Amino acid sequence: MKIYGDSNSGNCLKVKWVCDKLALPYQWIEIDTRKGETRTPQFLKMNGAGQVPTVELDDGRTLAQSNAIIRYLARDSALIPRDAYAAAKMDEWLFWEQYSHEPYIAVCRFQLVYLGKGASELDPDKVKRGYAALDRMEQHLATNRFFAGEQVSLADVSLLAYTRVAHEGGFDLGRFAAVRHWISEAEAYLGLPPAR
Repeated sequence: MKIYGDSNSGNCLKVKWVCDKLALPYQWIEIDTRKGETRTPQFLKMNGAGQVPTVELDDGRTLAQSNAIIRYLARDSALIPRDAYAAAKMDEWLFWEQYSHEPYIAVCRFQLVYLGKGASELDPDKVKRGYAALDRMEQHLATNRFFAGEQVSLADVSLLAYTRVAHEGGFDLGRFAAVRHWISEAEAYLGLPPAR
């Protein structure tokens, strides 16, 4: 299996982390989106949206969208709850992450880290909505150890990707004690060093 990804992208790292946790063999192919490497005819043939991550399976089929990829890779593993309702709750958080978390926290990080903007240049609405996402996570984690039950699931992997580096997007995690504790537990489970 080949993973075409940007090692600075949380969406790409989700796929790597799942493969590493489940000991799935893969070849990582670093893609520089800023140099247009997702816009070449060869890449667009694999993924017409021109986005990373993109996975090419051993049989040549391809799959895109980080949460779809990790859902496929983790099938029949402990990262997906066996209970149908718990699995649906996991999916609920996966969808929420891409709609209500990533567009704000990851985008602010992209603007500061990739584009070199200053914090004062961030869209105030994106910052507000990023904090709203963190508030929702804090509320949930105040009474739950993880997002879809009592053990790490793909919901945690997905939400960890950009939450652990939210400070790089200008978000202060100081008041989010439950989120910070969850980050530490999820990082330990996945064998990741603490985010700097």
